[in-house]
Amino acid sequence: MQISLADFEAEDVQDLIQTYLAFASQDACSHALGLSALQAPDVQMFVARNSAGELMGCAALKTLDKGSGEIKSVCTHDQHLRKGVSRALITYLETVADRSGLKYLYLETHNTPPYAAACRLYENLGFAYCGPFGDYVQNPRNVFMMKDIRS
Repeated sequence: MQISLADFEAEDVQDLIQTYLAFASQDACSHALGLSALQAPDVQMFVARNSAGELMGCAALKTLDKGSGEIKSVCTHDQHLRKGVSRALITYLETVADRSGLKYLYLETHNTPPYAAACRLYENLGFAYCGPFGDYVQNPRNVFMMKDIRS
């Protein structure tokens, strides 16, 4: 698996983002970033591809302030589920964040059944539940997590 910056002109990247947005919109409290928001200066979007060049997944890192960032838009292509794609992307984001001088990573996700696997993955990667951060507001369906990534 090779991870690199996303090419937003690539049709498969656009398709995966649209698929992710459709999935995320099933919960009315979704804070998923659309294509234009993923291209903002404070966001870095990465994709994972296999040796044949097939898109396996994507994830983004949004800088919140000089010491913290937020994991956004983690998505694995349906054909590549349970191959460690999301785990690899999140680990890569942690490395990028650490090299950028960030100390903490945050994320917002949901506690609904479609997100249960994601919550388990974040827990297994050392993320701990916390309260809302940034402009987020707690509601019955969202949860917040953070991780101290200082090496």
